[in-house]
Amino acid sequence: MDWIDLAVARGRKTLSEDESRQVLEGYGVPLVESFQVSSLDEAVARAAELGYPVVLKGSGSRLAHKTESGVVRLGLRDAAELEQAYREIESRAGDRLEAILVQRMIRSERELVAGMSRDPQFGPCVMFGLGGIFTEVLRDVVFRVAPLQRRDAEEMMQEIRGAPLLGPFRGQPAVDRERLADLLVGIGRLGLEQARVAEVDVNPILIDGARPVAVDALVVLSEETTSA
Repeated sequence: MDWIDLAVARGRKTLSEDESRQVLEGYGVPLVESFQVSSLDEAVARAAELGYPVVLKGSGSRLAHKTESGVVRLGLRDAAELEQAYREIESRAGDRLEAILVQRMIRSERELVAGMSRDPQFGPCVMFGLGGIFTEVLRDVVFRVAPLQRRDAEEMMQEIRGAPLLGPFRGQPAVDRERLADLLVGIGRLGLEQARVAEVDVNPILIDGARPVAVDALVVLSEETTSA
């Protein structure tokens, strides 16, 4: 299914997280294991399949900022905690809730961010830097105009002030730079091939062992497209 076509047909400006994940997956962005569910019983079954601890998130095209909306629960350790979190998310999201995502919990001390925005002069530009809460506080990000070659992605990794975090860190291995480069190149390709996408926000990207894994994603469509 073409999630962008569907969103445009419905006049929506944003894709839900699950829709955003499926678009990004088509461009080689590595994503944390996740299941979209529509009932508590299904959530419990999927959590058991993933193995605790898990993350629970409300998902919907009107839930672009999930943390601010209070619809994210981390580190759920068993079915009892999952049920409580499920009920709380349903209550907080109300009619904005379209589904709930059950995700594998990744613990990482390193958080990165990647994304794409459209510059009026240069077109799609790819962004990379430190992610999570550090994105707005430290503003340690760099940009490149798409398309990206692998050398462009590697240069971006070297240019951020937090570049040492990509090496061995507190007993953890260095980040797999090849996978990270593939992620950045893929986001650039998305920007070139999907003219109706105005923005992409992949934040945070956590480091699972050495592997960078996106745990949250948002695709925003252009106002001109959705209002046409």
